[in-house]
Amino acid sequence: MTHEDRGHYAGKHPQRKIDPVVVEKLEKLKDINQITCAAAHRVASDLNISPKEVGVQVDLMELRLVQCQLGLFGHTPGSGQSDKEIRVSDDLKLRLEKATKEGRISCKACWDIAREFKMSRMDIGSVCKKIDLRIKPCQLGTF
Repeated sequence: MTHEDRGHYAGKHPQRKIDPVVVEKLEKLKDINQITCAAAHRVASDLNISPKEVGVQVDLMELRLVQCQLGLFGHTPGSGQSDKEIRVSDDLKLRLEKATKEGRISCKACWDIAREFKMSRMDIGSVCKKIDLRIKPCQLGTF
């Protein structure tokens, strides 16, 4: 979605309906008209449903997702920015390249590799940016 589409997220899912159980959880964690990536994932975990389903419900509620855990979007200036000086080991670069399909790596693969290499998700996002590796798709369906 482009900036012009902001606030019209439900239009991405014309055949979908609000799930009251998911919405109740999201309502408790939202801040005004937005919710953090971490909070959305917490709802998915708590309800044992996919992050993608939570992302659909976030869209139907017309909430904006913020504070991507990979540092890709929704951060205030000066925070959540990539570390341009981050070091990339040969092993990490090889592992990321192995998980890449058609020039992209999924958000989920980044999370798994971060865990595997005992790195923060933000650092994996920085590494991907540094080696020009595009992260897509998002587990929540944002990108």
